[in-house]
Amino acid sequence: MKVLMHACCGPCASYSVEALREAGHDVYGYFYNPNIHPSQEYQRRWESSKQLAEAVELPILEPGAYEYQEWLRQVAWREQVRCPLCYQMRLEQTARIAKHGKFDAFTTTLLISPYQKHEVLKQTGEAIAAAYDIPFLYMDFRPGFKRSVELSKEMGLYRQQYCGCIYSEAERYAQDRGRS
Repeated sequence: MKVLMHACCGPCASYSVEALREAGHDVYGYFYNPNIHPSQEYQRRWESSKQLAEAVELPILEPGAYEYQEWLRQVAWREQVRCPLCYQMRLEQTARIAKHGKFDAFTTTLLISPYQKHEVLKQTGEAIAAAYDIPFLYMDFRPGFKRSVELSKEMGLYRQQYCGCIYSEAERYAQDRGRS
């Protein structure tokens, strides 16, 4: 199948591309992450994705506008459900692009993270697939998480310390302060 893979960053995409290709799929990347803050972090992750794409010959679609304000409007005052809202926003945009680009399916590198809510991701992807009439390819990439770390180190890819949003950044560094 011709698959459009939403890529949150280069490191997470590294193993995901490998697994999709091993399964026989023709993979294209799509970097759409309006949740990432600050804009310098967004730029570093986009550069990392382009670096990976070049290293593994992955066609990658340009992200378009950095829509942080739109993401913030979606999640403000709904912090307790920010992850499902964020999944919805990113997967829905990926499905739109996949449908328009005549892809056979879409998926996401978020499925590699042991920190993401996999059942919510799967349900969200399947609901969007039904709404847009394009299949969501669910693959549990988590067994390759350690491999993604190794690959990203080998390629010298920038590895972030938090999911991307201001809330996850605050949680990540609050944990560090708690260990002091």
